[in-house]
Amino acid sequence: MTSQRKGVRRAAARLAAVCLLAAGLVGTTPAAAGTPTPGEGPTVVPVQTTGPAERRFNLVFMGDGYTAAEMPAFRADLERHLNTLWSVEPFASYRSYINVWAVEVPSAESGVDCDPGLGAPARDTALDMGFWGGCDPDSVQRLLTVDGRKAGALADLVPGTGRANRQIVALAHSDTYGGAGGSYATASGGNALSSLITPHEIGHSLGGLQDEYDYYARGVPGGAYEGPEPSSVHHTLLTEEQMREQRAKWWRWLGEESESGGVIGRHEGGMYSTKGVWRPSRHSLMKTLGYAFDQVEREVMVRAISAKVDLVQDHTPDTAPIGADRTVWVDTLHPVGGALSVTWKLDGRTLDTRGARTVDLRRLRVPPGTHTLTAAVTDPTPFVRDPAVRASAALTRTVTWTVDPSLTTVRSPEAPGFTGHTPTGPPVGARGVVHADTTHAVDATPAVRWRLDGRPVATAGRNDRDLDLRSLRITPGTHALTARLAGTGEELSWTVDARPATAAYELSEPLRTVRRPGRPVEYVYDGAFTMRLTARDDREGAVVSQFRVDGDGWYTYYGWPTDASAPFRFSPGGTVIDGLVYGKLGRSRAVPWDDATPDHGTHTVEYRTIDAAGNIGRARSFLVTLVKP
Repeated sequence: MTSQRKGVRRAAARLAAVCLLAAGLVGTTPAAAGTPTPGEGPTVVPVQTTGPAERRFNLVFMGDGYTAAEMPAFRADLERHLNTLWSVEPFASYRSYINVWAVEVPSAESGVDCDPGLGAPARDTALDMGFWGGCDPDSVQRLLTVDGRKAGALADLVPGTGRANRQIVALAHSDTYGGAGGSYATASGGNALSSLITPHEIGHSLGGLQDEYDYYARGVPGGAYEGPEPSSVHHTLLTEEQMREQRAKWWRWLGEESESGGVIGRHEGGMYSTKGVWRPSRHSLMKTLGYAFDQVEREVMVRAISAKVDLVQDHTPDTAPIGADRTVWVDTLHPVGGALSVTWKLDGRTLDTRGARTVDLRRLRVPPGTHTLTAAVTDPTPFVRDPAVRASAALTRTVTWTVDPSLTTVRSPEAPGFTGHTPTGPPVGARGVVHADTTHAVDATPAVRWRLDGRPVATAGRNDRDLDLRSLRITPGTHALTARLAGTGEELSWTVDARPATAAYELSEPLRTVRRPGRPVEYVYDGAFTMRLTARDDREGAVVSQFRVDGDGWYTYYGWPTDASAPFRFSPGGTVIDGLVYGKLGRSRAVPWDDATPDHGTHTVEYRTIDAAGNIGRARSFLVTLVKP
């Protein structure tokens, strides 16, 4: 919810733009750090390092209301938030663009202000976080704010980061549901839903996404929208036909199966109004915590993350003309979800380089005179359909050189070697891209030779710096991957984890259990029942479990909103908790005024896992038949 909404006045002073809550692959476990003691200054802890801070998007986490003795609780809360974040797209595919830092600063007292109510005492904490918009009686309880000046000062302790390349996330030491998004994102650290609050708030703070709630106060319908066409990318007054005719809003995604369930189209409600404004999907992360960003929101987030970095990390100097007697190179970023593409052109003519990061001008027999060489680096991600987004500086960068064959390149001997690579410590998933960058000589291109389980992987004549493991169709199990630098003895090695984690379910006692050949097991209930999901993996690292009902969107399993250790509860009409509805069997129901008619009959419940390496387990299922009492 933005601070422009009436009644949230003091919150605006603390947070430039706040929003009201509804509803790892690479080193994702916080690094060990000594426990701070009272009076000790803040400690900056690198949690995930993918490159120099100046060249990465930096997430800076800090905790408030954690005493020195409770700092392990902050680290555990942070780890849980990150494990969930890396399971959500596009963070999963672009986590290699992101550094994560923790600024550990102990508070004198435990907890935060006005938690859980306005009558709760104020606490002496490092960041002055508080519910009720900072203890404003005109605000709402779950609006969790932070002293922006103090948060910014702590973030400034992280070298190489600034407002242009970082996002601050403040976690409150609380089990109460709450958070906010704006200049700084906030979330409660220990609530069952808290790790899902973080990507929602980053959606606001980083992507500028709006809430899709159809209410302002929980339990109270939001009324009819009376404003003009919203500037929000994912809200509109237009019909589907008008969107197509005008090529406006999410017309490119219309009719697609939504990543968050249902079909992308025109669903009424959003921006705190129940009527008169429409959103793309039935539910998404910006409406109901637990679901994914839909395609419209995900495209926005891809651009937002990519805009914080430069796809071209380094290249042959372009400040002066170069000779035609040399190689020219570019070094790029390496998304986990898919390699970037590089297109080389000489005087506008595309060269047959097949995505290689270097081009040998000697082979082109460049004629006399000056010529223009370009290398266009583009992200071909299917997450983006808008050509304007694709062509923006976030997803396309071009380097230009002037080539003059009359010039002679000075040779300087340089031993070939690796300069950067996917970390070799943790296992890599079978769905990711592994990379290995090398030094660059002006008269040669060091070749990288890849092998999987000792067998060569063909990369000759094309980009040999990135290896997309999905193209290899790796069989389940554990595999050995190596990258050897040709002509040297230098070699890198990784363990490829191609065995997803598994999940098991446990249900409350049914009326009866039905087993039929060729069909999933069926459980019959005449009322509410519970489901507990547990995950198992043969490797270290957290596993995120998900489920969906009747082919709807995948929903992150978190226990139950009031207790993370309790099982999820399905019921014919859903359970109302603090003005929101959870666990309606059949067609989902988010707010009390949604249709509560029980969906009697048989429903398919699927469940799966996402492990620490990014592997998505095969969905398994069981049937639930709901009969009338």
